[in-house]
Amino acid sequence: MKITLFTSNKNRHNYLINLLSEVSDEFYVIQECDTIFEGVVSGHYQVSSTMKKYFENVNNAQSKLFGNLYVNNKKKNIKILPMIFGDLNQCSMNLLSDFLKSDVYVVFGSSYIKGELVDFLVKQKTINVHAGVSPYYRGTDCNFWALYDNNPHLVGATVHLLSKGLDSGPMLYHAMSNLKTNPFEYTMSTVKSAFHSIAERIKDGSIFTIKPVVQDKIKEVRYSKKSEFTEEVVKEYFGKKIDLNSKKFDNTLLKEPFFLNN
Repeated sequence: MKITLFTSNKNRHNYLINLLSEVSDEFYVIQECDTIFEGVVSGHYQVSSTMKKYFENVNNAQSKLFGNLYVNNKKKNIKILPMIFGDLNQCSMNLLSDFLKSDVYVVFGSSYIKGELVDFLVKQKTINVHAGVSPYYRGTDCNFWALYDNNPHLVGATVHLLSKGLDSGPMLYHAMSNLKTNPFEYTMSTVKSAFHSIAERIKDGSIFTIKPVVQDKIKEVRYSKKSEFTEEVVKEYFGKKIDLNSKKFDNTLLKEPFFLNN
């Protein structure tokens, strides 16, 4: 089986690369590279001591759950095309041609895909991993906002079909976690749940038999933008007493939930 993944360059993305390489005969990766020092180096987020503290917590949780991973370069079936984050939409279909001959396409952590490429990927029924529980939380930093809103039961990931709209494609299922230790590990573990569910379901073929369900946008709680994730909001977040067990899971809110238990 040939798989193509569009992703980024942090530990969790490298973990997904290694994981999917185990269930593919030929594995093609388009890896958009961004700073690994968020909150310290200018990039998508503000630079400040508060943001540095926040992303130190994120990175600690990421390291605990995924390890300090590199891509396994001993795997001969992995072919990687690295580029700067945001360059993807400058690439011609011809430039990407070797990466567009796969049986399965997966997107996690790439820049927003546009133009001819997204048209192609939508036709290929590309699988997208959204770090948030759609349709309730869409946009960016969704699991942060779910905790900020005191909705820990709506922390998770949505595995859905890619669409031209952001996080709006028909849903396959939700990936959740029972690993409720601290907020950062909790949110990161739901991403790990999504990774393992996809690898398992691609391997046994069950992901191709799931009936997609169109998202009900009336249920949307918050559509968040990166510009809203500010130092002031993060300070408020640190000041909150977040009880991860304050609300029980309600499976009627979820589609075929996959739970990661360890």
